[in-house]
Amino acid sequence: MESAERIIAAPADRIFALLTDPARHCEFDGSGAVRGVRGPTTRLTLGSRFGMSMRKGLPYAMISTVIEYQENRRLAWQTRGPTALGRYVGGRIWRYELQPVDGGTLVQETWDISKESALTKWMVRPQRAATRRNMAATLARIERIVCG
Repeated sequence: MESAERIIAAPADRIFALLTDPARHCEFDGSGAVRGVRGPTTRLTLGSRFGMSMRKGLPYAMISTVIEYQENRRLAWQTRGPTALGRYVGGRIWRYELQPVDGGTLVQETWDISKESALTKWMVRPQRAATRRNMAATLARIERIVCG
């Protein structure tokens, strides 16, 4: 598990509104891999499923399911491949936790590979350092969007 955090000078509800809008994920993704939403762009809630077009070298797609949801406090989704074989690919969890603090909101992003498929865990595990950098870039982008 890896995480990054940042105090953002904005209320939690403004940050949460951005996080729960899948159409805007490519705007704040610090990895550069998220290219756009595939399918419905309705506001995310517990159990929501949403697809993303991705590119990391080659184009691919992922389907995510919201597995944790607490209004203005916590949002997490688990990613899988988009086909019937998807249950064997992916499984990582992306989690955002928001806590009001003096000066704004403490935002923590977590990359949790504890549920990653055994077939892909060996590929993602070496990406820890890059993922930490990408999460820090994501939080900086979120700050620019909600404070700009």
